[in-house]
Amino acid sequence: MDPVAFYVFGTPVMWYGVLITLGVLAAFVATYINTKRSQGTISFDDITDAFLYAFPLALVGARVYYVVFELDQYNSFSEMLDFRNGGLAIHGGLIGAAIGVLIYKFIKKKSTTTILDMADAAAPSIILAQAIGRWGNFMNQEAHGGPVTEAFISRFPAFIQEGMYIGGTYYHPTFLYESIWNVLMFIVLMIWFGKRKEREHGVILYAYMILYSIGRFFIEGLRTDSLMFLGMRQAQLISVAAILFGIVMIYLTKKKAQTKI
Repeated sequence: MDPVAFYVFGTPVMWYGVLITLGVLAAFVATYINTKRSQGTISFDDITDAFLYAFPLALVGARVYYVVFELDQYNSFSEMLDFRNGGLAIHGGLIGAAIGVLIYKFIKKKSTTTILDMADAAAPSIILAQAIGRWGNFMNQEAHGGPVTEAFISRFPAFIQEGMYIGGTYYHPTFLYESIWNVLMFIVLMIWFGKRKEREHGVILYAYMILYSIGRFFIEGLRTDSLMFLGMRQAQLISVAAILFGIVMIYLTKKKAQTKI
């Protein structure tokens, strides 16, 4: 696999960056659709403004998070800054984005319910962007699972077989598993958003946390490049915490909405 998509004046542009960009653009489209579905109760302009705060910090958070757990792999600070060949952790990105949104909230003096409504409109878009971005891992031949037999990998399209043939061994295309899961959950969340009750601020965001984390927990168990914490896969630990948090918050949100009727 060639991780370079094309060259601009001799400078390589990596598929990883191209696919992240495509994921962001697709997310904007899906978010715009949701703001229209909200019949004016959620502002697309506000979400765009919040994005300008969140996205830069998401990139920084994703890179810092990854580097912290893989610090012994870097020989210089310049290597730490270079993520063109991969090395972004989604959980760090989400933390960075959350910090950016909080900064936006206080600067623009937005209410918590407004921010949660914005997050509900954007949550399906986030998982869609993740689904597209995972193909950047494929182009870099990273974030794959353990070895598999030729008979197993032969069930997949030829280009997947070729991409997962690394160093004479076939590997689980875990990037593909997660991408498919994310697309399915994007559809679920888009449908759920359409049925969301006006007073249930944040319920789609919490559903995103639960649904993404369920898939990530099981898929992470197949991967060979997991970031570790105290001998455990940190993504699985965070997934369990996110699932529990999401369940509690959906319960509290729905209970609070019912008391206001």
